[in-house]
Amino acid sequence: MSFAAGLKAAEGYRDAAKSALAARVTQGDIDSEQRAAHGFAWVATSVAALEAVSRWLENNDGGTGLDQHIASLIFSETLWQLAGGLPMGQNEIFRPVDLGMSTAAQTLADNCTFWLDRDQAKTRAAVAQALSDGQMPSENLQDAELDAVREQYRRFTTSRILPNAHKWHLANDLIPNETIAEMAQLGTFGVCIPTEYGGLGLSKLVMCVVTEELSRGWIGAGSIGTRSEIAGELIAMGGTRAQKAYWLPKIASGEILPTAVFTEPDTGSDLGALQTRARRDNGNWIIDGAKTWITHASRSDLMTMLARTVPDAKGYAGLSMLLVPKPRGTDSDPFPATGMSGSEIEVLGYRGMREYALQFDGMIAPDDALLGGEEGQGFKQLMRTFEGARIQTAARAVGVAKRALELGLNYATNRKQFGKAIIGFPRVADKIAMSLADFVMARELTYAAARAKDSGKRCDIEAGMAKLLAARAAWSNADAALQIHGGNGYALEYEISRVLCDARILNIFEGAAEIQAQVIAKGLMGGRNE
Repeated sequence: MSFAAGLKAAEGYRDAAKSALAARVTQGDIDSEQRAAHGFAWVATSVAALEAVSRWLENNDGGTGLDQHIASLIFSETLWQLAGGLPMGQNEIFRPVDLGMSTAAQTLADNCTFWLDRDQAKTRAAVAQALSDGQMPSENLQDAELDAVREQYRRFTTSRILPNAHKWHLANDLIPNETIAEMAQLGTFGVCIPTEYGGLGLSKLVMCVVTEELSRGWIGAGSIGTRSEIAGELIAMGGTRAQKAYWLPKIASGEILPTAVFTEPDTGSDLGALQTRARRDNGNWIIDGAKTWITHASRSDLMTMLARTVPDAKGYAGLSMLLVPKPRGTDSDPFPATGMSGSEIEVLGYRGMREYALQFDGMIAPDDALLGGEEGQGFKQLMRTFEGARIQTAARAVGVAKRALELGLNYATNRKQFGKAIIGFPRVADKIAMSLADFVMARELTYAAARAKDSGKRCDIEAGMAKLLAARAAWSNADAALQIHGGNGYALEYEISRVLCDARILNIFEGAAEIQAQVIAKGLMGGRNE
């Protein structure tokens, strides 16, 4: 049975799942059937990943022998999960019966006996052996410039990030200013900013490659560029001509480090419930309220802040986006701006920029701080950046998944037990092989989402799928790699302890996994928010 035939069978199962869900819910109203709807989202995401892997093979002329083995593992495991049970979480398995699809699952199994009856033990062993011999799956992007960018950032990460990341993490240090300056020289903060404003004017696919490579070294290094990506896209898409001319060159050069100030205590993903207020007074904006989980808040120079400027308007309608400049903080005085204070939130991982809870008591922003000069447009302006932000988060997850795989492989190759390297034991080799399969699947789905974004089409579904799958891959790879380390993996001195903590956040920020599943299911069922 060919990959194409397996994919066709999976697509038929996905279509049957959509029909089954449609029979249960009215259009767009999926909350009453949330488990079934989110299960369908995972089904659709899994099939989209198979499509992306198929394109990867096609783009590489069928792939190497290792590529073929990886694709075989991906197809076999994914088809088994579709027919038997898809993991939506550690203790949540979506099964065909949850959508009344036992017959469709049996049809899938009957059509895919080649994959479902296939013993993949030898394939897993061959993949693990190829990795221990130094082989890696194809990553050629059929674009010399893209491949050169990857190589440039891989060298930088290997020489400047990896040797230092763990000690920075253990000390809860900020990413050094010198390292940020080097990243700026590479163009990290202006990858997608138009050239007329000092950026590189490159694609979201380039952004993915850059983010992936930096995050392989440390999620903090990959994430600091996310702040500039969000701010740059907000201003480029919604700013006035003057705002673009002033802020974008400074962001692209790294002179200005932005931070996103959206989340508030007790609101989570419910942005329509935000309470921070901004009012006009004598040619300024006066800001009062509280924000939380604000990354890199102290050392930043610009806050892109979502605040309620139309108090009588309910929900999203009263929200506006403000560009609020602030002085850069120091260790001794982290928040020197008048009317602004904050406290650090100590976290397990995702360090290097630090997290803060912020309070605003009459902080002043200039009259021209209103993005685009329009009130009540803040939520719509922010929504236009969600696709890019989630694709970039998926790329961060891909980088973390890659590093976890590298650490597990290195340990398994060098650790000797019972007279041989532990990679020679099937349960260890299996973890390595399946971690590689999950990495490739997440990488290719993320690249597919980036290509969709670059084509100019709406891609909130594709972005959600990429983040959903890549975050799971990062966590499962990190967990498997720590298990391979045994007790040593639980020691802070080993890098995998950091990678595990870093991986866990990816399923939460930029929209938790449940939010992604909601977006995917609602979108595919025709209930997209405009």
